[in-house]
Amino acid sequence: MATCDTVDTDTRQLRRISLASYVGSAIEFYDFFIYGTAAALVFPQVFFPELGHVMATTASLGAFASAFLARPVGAAVFGHFGDRIGRKHVLVITLMLMGIATVGVGLIPSTASIGIAAPLLLIGLRLVQGFAVGGEWAGAALMSTEHAPEGRRGFFSMFTQLGLGTALVLSNFVFLVVHAAFGGSGSAFYQWGWRIPFLFSAVLIGTALYIRLKVKESPEFTDQEPVPHEGTPFAELIRAQGRQVLLAGGAAICAPMLVFQAGTFFTHFAAEHMGYSMNLVLLVSMIGGVFATVFAAVTAILSDTYGRRRVALCSFALAAPWSLLVFPLVESRDHVVFAAAIMVTYALIGACIGPMAAFLPEIFAARYRYTGAALSHTMGAIVGGALPPVLSPMLIVDYGGWAVAAMMGGLGVISLVCVVALPETAGRSLTARATRRGSSVTASRTSR
Repeated sequence: MATCDTVDTDTRQLRRISLASYVGSAIEFYDFFIYGTAAALVFPQVFFPELGHVMATTASLGAFASAFLARPVGAAVFGHFGDRIGRKHVLVITLMLMGIATVGVGLIPSTASIGIAAPLLLIGLRLVQGFAVGGEWAGAALMSTEHAPEGRRGFFSMFTQLGLGTALVLSNFVFLVVHAAFGGSGSAFYQWGWRIPFLFSAVLIGTALYIRLKVKESPEFTDQEPVPHEGTPFAELIRAQGRQVLLAGGAAICAPMLVFQAGTFFTHFAAEHMGYSMNLVLLVSMIGGVFATVFAAVTAILSDTYGRRRVALCSFALAAPWSLLVFPLVESRDHVVFAAAIMVTYALIGACIGPMAAFLPEIFAARYRYTGAALSHTMGAIVGGALPPVLSPMLIVDYGGWAVAAMMGGLGVISLVCVVALPETAGRSLTARATRRGSSVTASRTSR
């Protein structure tokens, strides 16, 4: 009877952790997506009205990209404390910081009201958001992966990745409703209507915080033997698995590149240059979120049967050439082709991210796993998520659309090559090593 009660308790706890990871991830991506959508469609007029069209767009997307500057700092700081004091405490802090920053953006007066202080506040809050996000994804992924039973880590880590598609649907739906309610792009929409999606984030943050406070600490953290630390988790990580950090970071480039190109640059380009209505652009992205959710679930589950590396290889082998083709399709000026291109893009994004919430944590030893997963994920996000949306408008002006396609295709190939170079991780034990030397040597050997 006691055994049954224990099993029931463990099952309830695992479900609660999966829900907490899912909700936290959804909020993280929701915050980024509403900011990316606003940066493409609203912020050039609200915060950079005196710049020319191209420069205003570049400045707006640059402010969007500024968060990525703070992400590696957040990854190092929260990774350090996540490996030292536990995953749960860090996740509560990152969630609160994200919520404060996102709601704060929705409260900033326009440049017309307070001058240059407005874009400076925008960038400042964006840096806070990036700092928090640097530690959010890795912690959520670790909580799911480290609590999951062996053989089902792909399934339970899936819930962290489902947050992306959910956030796409929710963020685009909220913007679509607000935009339609204000009768298009009228003055009321630009004055305060666009703020509603940001303020709505407070409701999501409160819900996620309530759930997250009720989960237990990861057993992989609590079961570690209390051995003396020699240096920081970052230093141990670089000494033992520096090569794996670089390869994992490279593998993490393609998905955020496609996510933020589709969610920011393509959104702006389709509305401003292709003449598509904002409602169409938002609706297509919302449907794309459904595709991303479905394909993330499928590949995450398949990775338990066929292996993380094999499933990821199949996904990236499709995503890499598609990265080269998608922008010419967006430029086609055909509504149906545009819609199909965006939906296929999000389907491939889902396929790529599905195995990654289990794949990246499994690469690293428990003593510095939070730091390793956070840094590698952040490296991919910076190269793939920050640079392409900022560089794309300038590449089009100077060289034409082919340069954007070449840049995207090149980044897709980098991720494919890095996945090829990484080892299979499915089926490995996540049990913490007893000593630093044993941990480092074992991790280094098994990662080859």
